[in-house]
Amino acid sequence: MTRILMVCLGNICRSPLAHGILKSKLPIDRFYIDSAGTAAYHIGNLPDSRSIKVAKTHGIDISDQSARQFKVSDFDTFNYIYAMDASNYNNIISLARNNKDIGNVKLFLEENASISNKNVPDPYYGDMSDFEHVFNILKSTSQLLSEKLIRNHL
Repeated sequence: MTRILMVCLGNICRSPLAHGILKSKLPIDRFYIDSAGTAAYHIGNLPDSRSIKVAKTHGIDISDQSARQFKVSDFDTFNYIYAMDASNYNNIISLARNNKDIGNVKLFLEENASISNKNVPDPYYGDMSDFEHVFNILKSTSQLLSEKLIRNHL
């Protein structure tokens, strides 16, 4: 089984959305998707209500997710680790034990050549339009990534 981890700061906005969107595009018997945050702010919490709402509007249920913090053992558990922005990428890399760990980490938007800014904007301090914007960025990139994963792993 191919295991993919999405990582943002608190694991309540961007990474739960990316987790839910990508999970909806891949066969669950071949791919395991999870998400985590680099900070411990929201451990055990549900995703932000606005993330849940925007996902639900698009037919995706993320209300069963629970925030957790990224841990070093995730390098062993996951084949791919996707950071939502450069700050979180650097936080993850700072925990890497070796070059193999580093090699499994990428910025999520590196999978989408049509987007020049590779940082998924954090909608936390915004309104629903910001969450919708982030959803659309994550959806288009998840489509590209899912096609690549299916080609490479099925």
